Amino acid sequence: MGWSRRSPAKPLYSPAERRRRDSSPWTVVQAVLAPLQFLIFLVSFCLVVRYLLTGEGFDPATISVVVKTAALYAIMITGSIWEHEVFGRYLFAPAFYWEDVFSILVLVLHTAYLAALFFDWLGPAGQMWLALAAYAAYVINATQFLLKLRAARLARPTERMAELVEAAR
Repeated sequence: MGWSRRSPAKPLYSPAERRRRDSSPWTVVQAVLAPLQFLIFLVSFCLVVRYLLTGEGFDPATISVVVKTAALYAIMITGSIWEHEVFGRYLFAPAFYWEDVFSILVLVLHTAYLAALFFDWLGPAGQMWLALAAYAAYVINATQFLLKLRAARLARPTERMAELVEAAR
């Protein structure tokens, strides 16, 4: 049994993309919105679970899911602008393709929640279960992004070397 050599992973950002990322004001917006959205999610998750366990607090849980959904829309819109500035496309840049695919699912589930709320579909408990499904997808998607950004941070020395080689040319 022989060992195969794997080629090194392609860096997340080219040197030019890294410069655009570092100079974009949308990078700061994303850095603020991501943890803010996560904090909103944690509060909302607790309120939704409380409602499902006790039957109490439907209004605060509902408001929290609507606020979480608004935060999601904000991060999706600004993230698309960021992706366009850095990679030249609003969605599905190769570096974040699968994260964007799953982001669409997260957006669809949150939007389905808003539709269920607006049209009074599913009843209160059904709406809260739909919110939990949206939240489960959100957690998976957030994990995707965190793993991708961690991999990029770990690959930073390799990327720095590529930048130095490019600068020397």
